[in-house]
Amino acid sequence: MRLYNTLTRTEEAFTPGPGNTVRIYTCGLTVYARGHIGNFRSFVCADVLRRTLRHLLGYHVKQVVNFTDVDDRTIAGAEQAGLPLRPYTDQFIAAFHEDARALGLEAVEETPRATDEANLKAMADLVAALDQKGLTYRSDGSVYFRIAALPGYGRLARLDIEGMKAGARVDSDTYEKENARDFVLWKAAKPGEPAWDVVEPPGRPGWHLECSAMALRLLGEPPIDIHTGGVDLIFPHHENEIAQSEGATGKPFSRFWMHVEHLLVDDQKMSKSLGNTYTISDVVAKGYRPSGVRYLLLSAHYRKQLNFTWAGLSQAEQSLQRLADCLSRAERVIGEGAHPEIAARVEEAREAFSAAMQDDLNTAGALGAMFELVRALNSAIDAGQFGRGDLPVVRSAFEGFDRVLGILSLRRAEDDEPPVPVADIDRLIEARHAARRRRDFAEADKIRDDLSARGILLEDSAGATRWKRK
Repeated sequence: MRLYNTLTRTEEAFTPGPGNTVRIYTCGLTVYARGHIGNFRSFVCADVLRRTLRHLLGYHVKQVVNFTDVDDRTIAGAEQAGLPLRPYTDQFIAAFHEDARALGLEAVEETPRATDEANLKAMADLVAALDQKGLTYRSDGSVYFRIAALPGYGRLARLDIEGMKAGARVDSDTYEKENARDFVLWKAAKPGEPAWDVVEPPGRPGWHLECSAMALRLLGEPPIDIHTGGVDLIFPHHENEIAQSEGATGKPFSRFWMHVEHLLVDDQKMSKSLGNTYTISDVVAKGYRPSGVRYLLLSAHYRKQLNFTWAGLSQAEQSLQRLADCLSRAERVIGEGAHPEIAARVEEAREAFSAAMQDDLNTAGALGAMFELVRALNSAIDAGQFGRGDLPVVRSAFEGFDRVLGILSLRRAEDDEPPVPVADIDRLIEARHAARRRRDFAEADKIRDDLSARGILLEDSAGATRWKRK
């Protein structure tokens, strides 16, 4: 398998670590708001990386996806909401798990949050190690990392720091691209803000410190195998993770760095001011399915920008339905016998799929291999050259594809569980019948339209009403 490594800007052959194990750290959400579809592009692509390593290549995987539950934004959000930090961030962690299940993300081995006691201790230990190496200094009650003391700072982001102003520093957890300055490791306690006394002086961690400490604590001796995240994290976050981790341990932090490109919405960057930071619940409220979102997010290579539009999501739904319809059609074939040419086309598709996924996770190419097989199968069924004996090899192939891409099983799960509880659908159908009996057609239409907006279509015939998913 070959993966593009942001650190070297080249595709490199990937091999697992000892014990055929791959250790992955994925930068998770900063939980000051519900994650949006741009966030989930990174998580879905990391999920497909995980699935490829496990199900296609047979490696063991240990993956960490963290929650940043203390930083400038979570503290400000909790204060504005009038809540303590933990309950405030709990709601967004719960929402992440809900959305992750809706999108079919495999459960990972570790989901730590920064304020867990063990993680705060690991941060304190990391600061102490950096102190011993002479890579820190204290000012106004905060602890800073001295980037000029670490040769090679800036190599991930390709920073030119020759003209950097000596001694310039930044307290904010996030700052402008390529603005290389000494960054805060441990922030001085402020009145009303959460603080811990694990570092002297008491305060709270900076954002960058948190991920280094959690990765090293949970994944063990560096280098870890793969670190993933969005391209917006290359600088300053991942650059600073490297500085802290390698400064403390003297060893490379991660062998591979995998970064997922931006998701645009109608050719624009997502922003609250434009009102285009859609969440999974926003998508579902418009009558679309999470499986369609997952398909759309995998329809382009992870290193290419992807433009989200509602028309594009509709096309993704249709493409996914074509896959499901082909399998359903094959299951309905009643003719007996098996055909060697079917087995040959299936094997050809398996090889093309595997080659695409091992070529830097080329999900678009893998989907193309699936659709080539769909076209061949539909043509064979049309020509009467497909029999019940061909089903096992076809089922096995699509099950293998889906263990990696996770789209068909997600669609089936959605079909088994409609977006509106069945009891509520039955109750609303009866209420609609009652409205029509009293000739309140406006109310009857409203019930029908509300169900349609939630993904349920009503079909009237011979005095009875049936429902089905959109």
